[in-house]
Amino acid sequence: MRARTLLPAVLAAALLTVTGCGSDGGTDSGSDVQGAPPKTASSAPGSTTSDESRGDSGAQVPEALNFTGTTVDGKPFDAKALAGKPTVLWFWAPWCPKCRAQAAETAKVAADYQGKANVLGVAGLDKNTAMKDFVSQTGTDGFPHLSDEAGDVWKRFAVTEQSRYVILDKDGRTVYEGVLPAGEGLAEKVAGLTG
Repeated sequence: MRARTLLPAVLAAALLTVTGCGSDGGTDSGSDVQGAPPKTASSAPGSTTSDESRGDSGAQVPEALNFTGTTVDGKPFDAKALAGKPTVLWFWAPWCPKCRAQAAETAKVAADYQGKANVLGVAGLDKNTAMKDFVSQTGTDGFPHLSDEAGDVWKRFAVTEQSRYVILDKDGRTVYEGVLPAGEGLAEKVAGLTG
């Protein structure tokens, strides 16, 4: 009987977290997680899936990048291609004003660090048509965006709210997770990983 009374409260709290638009306030609500493993169910920092598991650059593929998806343009995407470089995962929703505010800075970082770091948008909490419109309207078409309607990548990284960044170092370890209002501080975090 006790589970019946707790379940609605837990579900309501979860929905409030997911349907909110990132953390409130103008402060960075994330954390630098030096050396912490990516938030996946079965990974260790820098671990690889097998000796043959190599990305496009020939680098070992960490468990954090062992996933696939489909871009908002309908193309297959294999995250192994990101191996060997720092990677910014930007979790966003098309209807989120805070995500829209992050778009310009995220696109600038993607362009400025092209070839040195990866930026991957991970869109969720809506339909693919809205995701494509967001990419077109915000000018963020210079880097790939996954259509994660089922939330598989969101779950893999334990992301529960949009307008969130997860930054991985070149070995696939999570070094930052949080909200950067308007993308402020993103360039500095990526610069620190690219030398």
